Amino acid sequence: MLLNTYEQNGRLFNMNFIEKAGAELSGYRGELVLVEGDVADSAGRRKPPVSVIEQAVVLAGTDKIQMLSGLVHELAELEHFFSAYATDLANGVTPLFFVVNAAKEMKVTLNGVTADIIPLPEGLVWAELSDLLGLEKSDFKGQSSGEKIATVYDSLKSYRSGFNEVVWADALSCITAAKRETRGAL
Repeated sequence: MLLNTYEQNGRLFNMNFIEKAGAELSGYRGELVLVEGDVADSAGRRKPPVSVIEQAVVLAGTDKIQMLSGLVHELAELEHFFSAYATDLANGVTPLFFVVNAAKEMKVTLNGVTADIIPLPEGLVWAELSDLLGLEKSDFKGQSSGEKIATVYDSLKSYRSGFNEVVWADALSCITAAKRETRGAL
């Protein structure tokens, strides 16, 4: 399975779970590495990643990603996604990214992959994704974690954003100074 390969290659970080989500499908929630950390020692261990997709929600088959959503702090970070993961996306998949510093909703295309971008200076990806698709808690009742991702995937298949297409170079100028506040232990 593709997600197991990602795990072995260190592309998954702060993993919540990888779980069966149907016939030959696995669901993942956690962080997806965009830029690996430097090698930390002679044993080849790495420092934490430089850049990740936070709160990633991924549904993958044996060799292709069927659905992907997550949060990045800066729109420019997605360039790493488009170069590292474009070949792993199944045909017709439109990743949905929540971006802290995006100024507006938009659709962008890079390396043959089209993605929807939604500004999200505050909030959680899972809650926003569920709201966007009109899913209620009752839609997930009695489902395993992997099955919940499959439910989101089923709803996302019929979702059409209607966002205006923006050329990547222009999208990079559609940003704000928004930053997420980091909160420590209370």
